[in-house]
Amino acid sequence: MSLDYTNPKLLADTSKVETGEFTWRSPSNLAIVKYWGKHGRQLPRNPSISFTLENAFTDTRLEFGPKKSSEQSIELDFFFHDEPNPAFQKKLVKFLESVSDIFPFLHQFAFTIRSGNSFPHSAGIASSASAMSALALCLCSMEDEIFKTLQDDVEFDKKASFVARLGSGSACRSIYGGLAMWGQMGEVENSSDLYAVPYSDETHEVFKTFHDDILLVSTGEKSVSSTAGHALMEDNIYAAPRFQQAGQRMHNLLEALRTGDVETFGNIAENEALTLHAMMMASNPSYMLIEPNTVEIIKRVRAYRAETKEPLYFSLDAGPNIHLLYPEEIIHNVAPFVESQLLPLCQDGKMIQDWVGEGPVQV
Repeated sequence: MSLDYTNPKLLADTSKVETGEFTWRSPSNLAIVKYWGKHGRQLPRNPSISFTLENAFTDTRLEFGPKKSSEQSIELDFFFHDEPNPAFQKKLVKFLESVSDIFPFLHQFAFTIRSGNSFPHSAGIASSASAMSALALCLCSMEDEIFKTLQDDVEFDKKASFVARLGSGSACRSIYGGLAMWGQMGEVENSSDLYAVPYSDETHEVFKTFHDDILLVSTGEKSVSSTAGHALMEDNIYAAPRFQQAGQRMHNLLEALRTGDVETFGNIAENEALTLHAMMMASNPSYMLIEPNTVEIIKRVRAYRAETKEPLYFSLDAGPNIHLLYPEEIIHNVAPFVESQLLPLCQDGKMIQDWVGEGPVQV
């Protein structure tokens, strides 16, 4: 496992490159098999695979111009929904410093980053995945514009995925539309712990139009961040068997994705969601991100499936909000059930209607 993007030659002639901007819209993603626990520099303890979403996304604009000082530090102003956000600005400066060996030109310009989400921030809809993937794409666009080093689309995406991973592990999967896989697995060619790979070509058609209705049980900021949650896996006594379990579930899920086995897919998705939250409850200190209405929705989804025999399943990310997963063909049956039975359990009766998306777009 070796891939070194360090390149001290990527220094710009600032007399020729003065100002510019790049904007990317990058989606969040929903992991079906979860990544929870890491080591080294943002490396996963187990492989994971996700749906890239369509309507849950982050828009990020990277503007650059002449530096106001001669210092070698990162010069950055950050705005979230047009408001200064000093806390996140500090995190971004730290991230940009950490990748300045990959992009040495970061020390040559003053930057302004303007970002905004189509969904509530820090509520467990993988906002870091969409945000950091969008920023990584902007950085790769800047490199390619100045140095013409990433003309090949495959190499562009690979480097963007690598860089996104350094900001947020799950962000590496958001670079690709459809399904994306992250983590070394012998049965998947080119799979790696260093970047994600697209997995749609190996996937049955039924999963390419899958729906993901995100039921907003709570839009408040979660009490424990994903970064802190990953760290707590270090001393979790169930960590080792969990990583082994994830590997086996990945093997079973890949087979289901290839053959169009929706039932196996759904069972794995639900079990992975509950295992993720079980790991949180078994951490020290323990914590819970699910709410009473999260549990009630799960009960109603399972009752609906038992009664109708329709393939409606749920998943959770690191938060209280439910992701309803189902094939396109049953949307007209599911919609009235969601409206009458589930939306009243959501904060302000809100949800995001989403589905498998086509991936990031440069705006």
